[in-house]
Amino acid sequence: MKYTSTRGGVSDVDFEGVLFAGFARDGGLFMPERIPKVNKETLTTWRSFSYKELVKEICSLFVTPEAIPRHELHGLIDKALHRFRHKDVVPMSRLKSGLNVLEMWHGATLAFKDLAMSCVGQFLDYFLKKNNRHVNILVGTSGDTGSAAIESVRGIPNIDITVLLPHGRCTEVQERQMTTVIEDNVHVFSVDGTSDELDEPIKKLFRDTEFVKKHNLMSTNSVNWARVMVQIAHFFYGYFQCAPTQVDDALPPVEIVVPTGGAGNITAGCIAQKMGLPIQLVAVVNSNDIIHRTVQRGDFSLGDTEMTLASAMDIQEPYNMERILWLAADCDSAKIKEMMKEFNENKSLKLPQELHIRLLEMMKSCSVTDDNILQTIRRCWEENQYLLCPHSAVAVFYHYQQFDCNRNV
Repeated sequence: MKYTSTRGGVSDVDFEGVLFAGFARDGGLFMPERIPKVNKETLTTWRSFSYKELVKEICSLFVTPEAIPRHELHGLIDKALHRFRHKDVVPMSRLKSGLNVLEMWHGATLAFKDLAMSCVGQFLDYFLKKNNRHVNILVGTSGDTGSAAIESVRGIPNIDITVLLPHGRCTEVQERQMTTVIEDNVHVFSVDGTSDELDEPIKKLFRDTEFVKKHNLMSTNSVNWARVMVQIAHFFYGYFQCAPTQVDDALPPVEIVVPTGGAGNITAGCIAQKMGLPIQLVAVVNSNDIIHRTVQRGDFSLGDTEMTLASAMDIQEPYNMERILWLAADCDSAKIKEMMKEFNENKSLKLPQELHIRLLEMMKSCSVTDDNILQTIRRCWEENQYLLCPHSAVAVFYHYQQFDCNRNV
């Protein structure tokens, strides 16, 4: 498997290359040169697999044995996921009103990003030991990315990690998770501005290829392909947990609702779709609604970043939308390069009609207010004595909305 930039200026890169690269030299994001297809027979076999087994199978499709021998890849994944507190790693809670919640918060920092980040940390450690290298990881965070990134590499001697967090815009728990780590290889700084604003100098820095090379600089934000790759397994596992088992091994469609900020997780869902998984995706955002406007109206334009109860999703420039648009455009890198040039210059882009139609075929979307979040947390507790976090409540609001509409028909 080789990788290419969404903007077409870089291609034929192996897994190790994209793992350490972050952004491509042309400013694009790395994606597989081809999306592997999973046939019905394989899907039927995978139906009985555990979450950990599915992570191994998915990663084996994108990481060649030449990059990491299969048995070693499996060992790295086992090591990455052994710290999760639940035996199933990501158990499914089945609640009233037809609500199924895939619990991704049983890792070290109680955030879903522990799942992919813990694997990325092991992949990095593998290659750094093998090649006797050292890297400096630079991460900008709106909350959960920073703490999950720190946990994945803390104490690893071949890695130093620097995390920038927006002052006053992360939850207290997440800020303490980042600022109380005492390992020598962890460096955390509070900065003024929003997470989108701190991303700007980071992107500018990564465009300076000489500086990046000199200081062995890399990122484990969701620009990093390896994180998206691991997250593909979430969708296969969630699908198999929800799809009814039928005698004829039919594979009925299942709707998966994704609370969305930087769009890394929903990107993984789009890739799972392309691989042949019969899922219907819904991206649900808070009042920072650029993704919702893009899906609904083809309006990919920046707005002011608002502080919400779902603070880790307070993002108005979701860079993974470039990957989603690349998939919707049938991997047309020339078209994406032209579109992103316009967006970077004007901070606004109207999607071509054909591309907008294809995006609508890939997913639906919804935007949720803080009041909606509070109402959803209250309802879920009253019905189930099950406490949602504000980020999960963003997605559950959409489910309740659809459930109530269907019930009243």
